Amino acid sequence: MKLLAKAQKYQIYMLLVFVMAAWGLNVIATKIIVTTFLPVTITALRVFTAGISVFIILGFLKKVRLPTRKEIRYIFLAGFFNVVCHHFFLSLGLSKTSASNGGLILGLGPLLTTIVAFILLGIKITFIRLLGIIMGFTGVTLIVVLGSGGVSGVSIGDFYVFLAIFTQAFRFIIIKKVSKTLDPRLMTGYMLVIGSVILFIISLFKEPNGLKGLVHGTFEVWMIFLASAVIATALGHMIYNPALGKVGVAESAIFINLNPFFSLIGAVIFLDEQITSLQIFGFIFILFGVLFGSGALEEFLYQSKLKKKLIFLNKTKDFN
Repeated sequence: MKLLAKAQKYQIYMLLVFVMAAWGLNVIATKIIVTTFLPVTITALRVFTAGISVFIILGFLKKVRLPTRKEIRYIFLAGFFNVVCHHFFLSLGLSKTSASNGGLILGLGPLLTTIVAFILLGIKITFIRLLGIIMGFTGVTLIVVLGSGGVSGVSIGDFYVFLAIFTQAFRFIIIKKVSKTLDPRLMTGYMLVIGSVILFIISLFKEPNGLKGLVHGTFEVWMIFLASAVIATALGHMIYNPALGKVGVAESAIFINLNPFFSLIGAVIFLDEQITSLQIFGFIFILFGVLFGSGALEEFLYQSKLKKKLIFLNKTKDFN
């Protein structure tokens, strides 16, 4: 039984590595897409494609049902923050900044979630978590402010990407409210479709010629579009949400740190972007900031202390 449980845990780890690689490289894919087409229009279509993909998969699994009236309210809230705001700002941001900067800033997600949970849920922030939050924002300062030559050189794209990850932080609270009755995978499908429709309506006003510009896409770009929508957005979220519930805080925070790592690697390989020493230092600060600020370090110390206590009790029992 122990070997089976261990094997299942390693399978979950492999799935989480796959998701982090997909999400990290999705920053590169999104950068290519939003610089080829008008950003909001193509993002609306990409998110809609992802939502339909989720429903097709859940249809085969016979997991599709209509939400209750109460669940609909949370779906709209999650769709607004996690889809409309997040993808709107992300598409604009990546069209105006580098993929490497965007990927690193997105790595702040767990820290911003901690801050939102503190403000709205009253969750206590310990000294270690506060230290982690400071480290995380220090990393972003190194990347965005110092890396651009001072405050005057900061890209508006970096600010948009920050807004994108900040608005997504609210999903933790919303999903926590509704996950007891609604499958997170089904909620993902509903909020992707609803959010994409709202994004498309926004694009009609912001980008009147957005649909006409779709004819300029090459076969390669459309393949990147499909991979981004189906693999990263649809499958990624469907795998991540259930897997996250099966690993602890410490493990999940470690895997989340792989996201900006894969973004950096992808930016170098696929976009020929140059990684600076400030970006590397910034990444290190964000990495440790997430481990400290998300509660991963505290969880690890608690589990280590508990394990030592159990070993001591077992030895005492054997001695008696």
